This record gives sequence, structure tokens and C-alpha cells, in this order.
Amino acid sequence: MLHHNAIHTSRSLRRSVLAAIALGLPMIAGVAQASPLSMPAPLTFSAGPLGKLDVQGIASGMAFYQDFPQGTAGTIGAKNVGADITNGMVIIQKNTGALQFYIQAGAYSFPTLAAAMPSSTSDINFFGAMPVAYLKYAPSSDYSVEVGKLPTLIGAEGGFTYQNINIARGLLWDVEPIVSRGVQFNASNGPISASVSLNDGYYSNRYNVMSGLLSYAINGSNTVSFYAQGPLGNVRTSSPDVAYSSTGTASDIYGVEYVYSSGPWMIEPYVQYMHTPQSNRLGIAHSFSNYGAALLADYSFTNTISLGSRVEYLDVGGKPGEQISGVAASLTDLPADSHAWSITLTPTYQDDGFFARADLSYVAASAPAGLGLSGGTNTTQLRGMLETGFMF
Repeated sequence: MLHHNAIHTSRSLRRSVLAAIALGLPMIAGVAQASPLSMPAPLTFSAGPLGKLDVQGIASGMAFYQDFPQGTAGTIGAKNVGADITNGMVIIQKNTGALQFYIQAGAYSFPTLAAAMPSSTSDINFFGAMPVAYLKYAPSSDYSVEVGKLPTLIGAEGGFTYQNINIARGLLWDVEPIVSRGVQFNASNGPISASVSLNDGYYSNRYNVMSGLLSYAINGSNTVSFYAQGPLGNVRTSSPDVAYSSTGTASDIYGVEYVYSSGPWMIEPYVQYMHTPQSNRLGIAHSFSNYGAALLADYSFTNTISLGSRVEYLDVGGKPGEQISGVAASLTDLPADSHAWSITLTPTYQDDGFFARADLSYVAASAPAGLGLSGGTNTTQLRGMLETGFMF
């Protein structure tokens, strides 16, 4: 499932994030993605032998309406109408000198299309109250090494709501890792930037997953990137990221992204392919694949008002009634052998540290067995969300 808001620009691009990694510039942890929200300049103070530290924070909450709730009874996901915290975090980082660090701590939630609405309490159980924390060694401007709890290199959307064009993450994001523990090497040379990581994939605590990201800045407005992840050996049969994490860790995932940014426009299409091999250990009778495509776009009308959008398609492998049908469904929150598409519109207003925005999303899925979204016979879901808060 999870993914940076770099150097506090209103539309952070993959190339600027990778450049920030290599150059040791200020970053907001997550994955490289575009976001209309711009973090204000950090507060800077002297911390004695640690040198100068930057401090930032975000406090935000959401309210939502959804038809066909998907959560279990007694949870926020079972409600048609509800509210919760989306972000309550403090970010402390040192981004100068050869030895640097990044710490992000607090409350958070991961609202996702075609999945039960989560609570901030339940999502903290995934990665703890400090979801991202790492040490960074940057001996030069074109090379660095990071060790710790790292944001994933996979996908085009970040884990936290403030990092994305839309409030809720999309169908393709749902099959990607969010945070992994491990070591990451970053390098850049001219228009080319690359990162390679040895980590525990979907937070499995077994460090045998390799992921990588390669980016080429064609010019000042166009960037193309390729990412991939796969296991190097046996994976654990369970891990705390999400219910499907062991299956996800066993899978190979590949993607290609293209980013165009010029004037008021940011446009980012990407395609993604995921292959899960046969595994008797994990109860996967035979291999299957998922593939999808998405188009993200954001248009800034003024310095304070923008409109974000996302259109997606996802094809889910497996066959209803087969042993792997439950495995395929657990990867995507959609039935095996189903085809789903979604559309999301997100108008956003930001004035300095204050922001307010709304999501209107629609998901439709087809499945031969008649099983649709929410685990019932319905095959569509409409959801509206409001999010507002402050950043400093």
C-alpha cells in the first residue's frame, strides 16, 4: 500500500524529491507524489550539539458520508456518516551536515477507496506512533544512505492524506507498501536519480525485499520514472502492515510514471503490474496477477484554490470459488476476477497554514460471482469527505 512532499512546493514532483534525497535538502517523508498542499516554512531552532533542527506539524480532521459501509459492526467503517482525525503529527528533522535524521510522530489514518473507512486509532497499530524515522548519511551532494523506518519507493501516492491531491488514496495505492524498515541508497547524476532499498516489504520484519526507483528528468516540465519491488527469499506468513501483507511481500510489483508540470497544471499518469507466485507456504494454489492504470491531475486556479482529480482502472486476478480467491481479494479489497474503476474530484483551498478540501469519489466493480463492494451484492460505492486543518 504507501510514498514525499519535497522542499515545500505546492506541486512536488518525483524529480524534486529524488533531487532532495541526493542533495540532503528538507523533505517531508512519504513517497514521491504531487500534492496541492504546501507545508509552510519550518520553525528552526538550535539544539546544542545536534545543530539546527527544523520542526513542522499538521493537525487535521475529516467528516465523511458513504453508502454501503464496509467496516465491521462497532467500527467507524460500519457507519454511513462519521468523523475522525486524519493527521496529528509533528516532524523534526536535521537536514544539514553529513549526519542527518528525520522523525515523524503522532496520529494518522489511511482512508482508501473500496476499503473500510479506518480510524486513526486502528491505523496507528500498523506502524506505531512514530511511523517514519531514519538516520541519513550524506557525505556528498550526489550520494546518501538512509537507515530506519522508511517511506516506500513504490507508487504515486503518499501514505498520509496531506501528501496527496485527493484525501482518500486510490485503488492502485491499496496494493502497495506504505512504510518499510531497512536501508536505502540514493544517488543522482545530472537528470538521472536513483534509489535502491533492502527492506522488510510490507513491514514483515524479515529483511529480504528489494525495491528500487529510477527517475529521468527530460526537461524542466517532464519526468519519467520506473519503480519495482520483489522478495529475495521466503517471506513471513503474517506481518502487521495489513491483512494481506504476507501475500504482498511475496509479490513482485512494477510501475512506470510520467509527470508533467507547467504553469497551473500537474498531470501524472502511471501504470502498475503486480504478480503473486504460487506458494504452498502461503496457501496460494497458483499464481495470479493484478494490473491497473491511473491518471492524477491538479489545476491551480489561484494561489489558494486548486482542483485535483484521479481516474483509475484495476483488474484483479483469481477466480471466484478457487482457493486463491480470498488471497486475491485481500490484496485489493475487491473480489477475485473483478474489474473496477474509480473517479475522484478534490477541490482544495489553502491560505498559508490553513487548508480545507473535499473529496467526491465513485467506485464501480464487476465480479462474475455477483460479489461487489462492501462484501455484498452491491457493485458501486459513493463517498464524500471533508478535511480541514492547520500546518506549521
